[in-house]
Amino acid sequence: MPRLSHLLKTSLVLLLTAGSMHAAWADDDEGGGRWWGGSWGGGSRGGMVSNAPPQYKTECASCHMAYPAGLLPAGSWQNMMANLSKHFGNDASIDAASASAISQYLTSNAGTYKRVSEMPPENRITESYWFQRKHGKHVNNSTWARPSIGSPSNCVACHQGAENGDFNEHSVRIPN
Repeated sequence: MPRLSHLLKTSLVLLLTAGSMHAAWADDDEGGGRWWGGSWGGGSRGGMVSNAPPQYKTECASCHMAYPAGLLPAGSWQNMMANLSKHFGNDASIDAASASAISQYLTSNAGTYKRVSEMPPENRITESYWFQRKHGKHVNNSTWARPSIGSPSNCVACHQGAENGDFNEHSVRIPN
């Protein structure tokens, strides 16, 4: 009987440890590419959330990729949407109805997990802690400067699935 009791205790400890390791891995900065069972994202923990208003692609993706809302916390999106006339050196002003729809989408689906808990300087995704941690040690300035990449904000240059929220590090292809 003592042997069976020991076996049950050991099994329980192993199960609890495995569960803890899985939970830690799911929110670990080194956990690997696609976040949370599929992709980057906010409330749905998916890539581009299906409830994205058409204005998001029309307005935002006319100048850059439509970044998944989960890449920034709600406060950053609120700041950004409140200052569209000074959007990273450009006037990105849009009509009030579109601004409202886009703001609602971004803040409702903003990142709420460990990786995006802080508001990065100037609300820049590329200045966030997790971006710096994932790219800073792997990508040097000469790589960002390549004409085929242009800047750290051009996610689709290396992450072919970026527009769908897929940033899997195993499918990264850095162009020449």
